Amino acid sequence: MAAFLCLSLSARAQLAPSTPPLLRELTLRTDTVRYSLSRNTIAVQGEPNLYFYYRQDDETAELQLFPTQWQSKAPLRLRRSADFVLLDSITAVGTQYYRTKIRFKDLPAARFLQLTFTQANDSAGRPALVQTVNLLPVTRTTLEFKPNDTELFVGEEKVFDLSSNTPKNIRVSSEWTKGQDIDYRIVQEKGQLRLRVVPNALGTRLLTVRPQTERPFLTDNNRRLTYALAPLRQEFTVKASRLRFLSVDKKEITMDDVSRRKGVEIILDNGRTFDLKRTYRIEDQEEAGGALMAELFTRQYLTNDRVLCWLRVYNTHRQADSYLYIKENDLPKYITNFNISPKTAISSVQVRHRGGDWSSSLSVNPGETVDVRLEGESLQKARFHFEDLAVIPSDSSVRTDAAVVYRVQVPLTIDKRRITIFNAGQPTGYALAVKEFQRPHPLDFVAVNFGESPRVINRLNGPVLYDRTISDVVFSFNPNGIDTESQLYGKQYLTFDIRTQNAKGELIEMRTVENVVVCPGDNSVRAAFYQDKQCQVGNISLNNLLSSRKTYDLDDWSTIIITVRHNQSQYQEAGFTQKLELVLKRRLKFDIDVSFPGGLLTKYKGESSYTSFGGISLAMLGQLSFYHPEKINRLRPYKVGAGFVALNAFDLSKNGGNRDLGVVILGSIYPTRRDAKLTFPLYLGGGYLLSAGRPFFLLGPGIGVRL
Repeated sequence: MAAFLCLSLSARAQLAPSTPPLLRELTLRTDTVRYSLSRNTIAVQGEPNLYFYYRQDDETAELQLFPTQWQSKAPLRLRRSADFVLLDSITAVGTQYYRTKIRFKDLPAARFLQLTFTQANDSAGRPALVQTVNLLPVTRTTLEFKPNDTELFVGEEKVFDLSSNTPKNIRVSSEWTKGQDIDYRIVQEKGQLRLRVVPNALGTRLLTVRPQTERPFLTDNNRRLTYALAPLRQEFTVKASRLRFLSVDKKEITMDDVSRRKGVEIILDNGRTFDLKRTYRIEDQEEAGGALMAELFTRQYLTNDRVLCWLRVYNTHRQADSYLYIKENDLPKYITNFNISPKTAISSVQVRHRGGDWSSSLSVNPGETVDVRLEGESLQKARFHFEDLAVIPSDSSVRTDAAVVYRVQVPLTIDKRRITIFNAGQPTGYALAVKEFQRPHPLDFVAVNFGESPRVINRLNGPVLYDRTISDVVFSFNPNGIDTESQLYGKQYLTFDIRTQNAKGELIEMRTVENVVVCPGDNSVRAAFYQDKQCQVGNISLNNLLSSRKTYDLDDWSTIIITVRHNQSQYQEAGFTQKLELVLKRRLKFDIDVSFPGGLLTKYKGESSYTSFGGISLAMLGQLSFYHPEKINRLRPYKVGAGFVALNAFDLSKNGGNRDLGVVILGSIYPTRRDAKLTFPLYLGGGYLLSAGRPFFLLGPGIGVRL
């Protein structure tokens, strides 16, 4: 053994044949076990290796180095390596040996593990020495196989767990064994060792697994290296095959010209009995004679134990209906399942606004949230999206093959007139039309001025009595009072109905102004989209519309009736209507009245009593009448006037009786009936008789005639 050690040391030392080795001994200690070059060396491929047992992948070891010649001025050095980390520097222990400590990295994966020592030349001129020591890490590996179920089926793969103290040291294989009663392969999946088996023959069969290790271990008293663990043997009862399910990477296949003629590329689980470059029939029933759903053409095997295939489809199929059977010569070999659906097609699109019903009109408004329903076939697999619109998740959303419902929100600032509906990035041929809001707004944006400051029209309720001359009636508009940040109304289409009538209610003139368009102002976020030549600019003057009689030429108690309403044909909901009634109010009325007082009681100055009742007199008076302040064209029952009275004007006797002419001031009281043609007023007043030349007072009734 000593001769073999000396031979190995001299063979590895990079020196001349006469140069002694750098180390005469090296020991490596892990835990409590010590390994040395002189006792624990084994030849691997003709080269000596220092073997040692490890329990951890990152085992820590202590090295003791005994140099052949001690040189205090030229200490030993250990070259760095990617296989270990030097934890302590090499330290001399007296003049006997050097000591250091290292930690290995992933020993199961390390290959050609070496320790390389160097010693620089000294002052005597000796050359630098280099010596390499090969290391062979070995471990005691155990592997156990204890299946819970020993029943297998021909052609069906089954997976069992394996237990090992060093799973990383078990060699795995990507290929199956060939030609055995039960083929197998060992794999490692997510850190767990597994045994995959596929039986090929019926009956009771013995499975013999011959596992290999990645790192060798020693046998025969540490004199022979081997990689083979003890065989694992297990008996299984193999039964007739049952259909195995093969999963497909694509669960949704579209049936179109491409998928029928060229086919769709899919990846299928390996069925073990597949033959490459062969076509298999896929039907929807296990028995022979089923409808042809598709054809499967196997192309090549993949490294992940799957098969690359072409799939050509000929009929539609839903997974919920049944399984699909892969057949060879009308015999089912495997089962699988996936959807075969027709190409997505849209037959109709409907829109539902908040609080409304479904409509085929595809018009939507800016800032609006609407539901959009698409109807057709094979819609569930489609990937619809709406250009520049956000889809809002909703609990009421519907998604089936026949119909899908989306809730979308139109941005307030959208600048498109059409919103295209896409499917997987391709236009579907359908689009939503962006239409500005056109809803009737309360008429508080319309103001009227008839002599004072402008007043909002919908605040004028009932007749407005105006006691001055109306020079003009002017309508103005407040565009900024239509749209707000939270509510959009759009253009307002108005109609003005104008009528003027006299005090008796007789029509003087009638005019109608249609399609007065008031557009929202600059405060609206949609102001730029409302601009139109039809938009009303400036005010509307009533005198510019009247032709026969202007407002300033109307008689007392004439009435101007103006009705402002929305043009109903422009809206889908009821609009607003506001009626303005202006009445030319007067407080007094002056006119000339002719009446016939009769039976007057007269009293002359200087007399103590009234004379007897006289005959019928004639009075012509200029009178002031007083209108009731709260009623339209209604006079109070009293008047005040001045004029002439011919007393006893109809006395035709020879001596003339008591006829005389007087200048009088009279107050009269009339009955309040407006429809009476013949009235009997009561007079009270006084005056001066021109013939008698003296003043007098009178009291009595009269007769009034209304023509």
